[in-house]
Amino acid sequence: MTDTLDSAKLTDRVAALVEAAKRAGADAADAVAVRGRSTGVSVRLGKVEGTEASESEDVSLRVFVGKRVASVSATAASDPKALAERAVAMAKVSPEDPYQGLADPALLVKKPRDLDLFDPTEVSADQLKEAALAAEAAALAVKGVTNSAGSGASAGLGGLVLATSHGFVGHYVASRFSRSTSVIAGEGTGMERDYEFSSRQHFSDRDAPEDIGRKAGERAARRIGARKAATGPVDVVFDPRVARGIAGHLAGAINGAS
Repeated sequence: MTDTLDSAKLTDRVAALVEAAKRAGADAADAVAVRGRSTGVSVRLGKVEGTEASESEDVSLRVFVGKRVASVSATAASDPKALAERAVAMAKVSPEDPYQGLADPALLVKKPRDLDLFDPTEVSADQLKEAALAAEAAALAVKGVTNSAGSGASAGLGGLVLATSHGFVGHYVASRFSRSTSVIAGEGTGMERDYEFSSRQHFSDRDAPEDIGRKAGERAARRIGARKAATGPVDVVFDPRVARGIAGHLAGAINGAS
């Protein structure tokens, strides 16, 4: 993990949680420390509506007492001993689950691959503002678009460290650069709203704000005069936005944390 998130400090934190869990009576345990940082700017009708900057750091601990399990989460400043004792006490009164447990050590990755998830590019609030304004202007220029519901741009990074009581320690850090625009087309009772967004892990892969705005405007304008389709057998075509969501549901279903 990059020093941006101080991986050594996070590693020490999860190691302390795991050790505290074992001392409190857990047969096995794993702990996660998560840290994130983000900046975002929102605009509407050519003016800045809000600027946000946030930083967070949280920890979670999962303990196993036999086939009983319990999990607790807290802020990073929480006392490891108190957190571990609470988790173990919860586990002791939980029902047994024969399928709970840490992964077999033989299945653990010894040398994780670098998945190229992090881009260290720093983006200023002014850059985010200009991108949001450019996207909104492009959307409002589309024929049929009559109002803006807002445009925004953000940049951030997040990472975590995972440690287990059987010796595994792993970490990663990932960046995220996002832009979005939402506009309204039509008049009166015929108004329609739609949007477009882009989220990338690498700064150079971002979609141009003008393209995002144009697509948002075109989507909203296409909705004007829409009517209910007749009932019958039809082919189903998934919009790319929906297709991304389907892939996300599949990924979530096979994620071991689910």
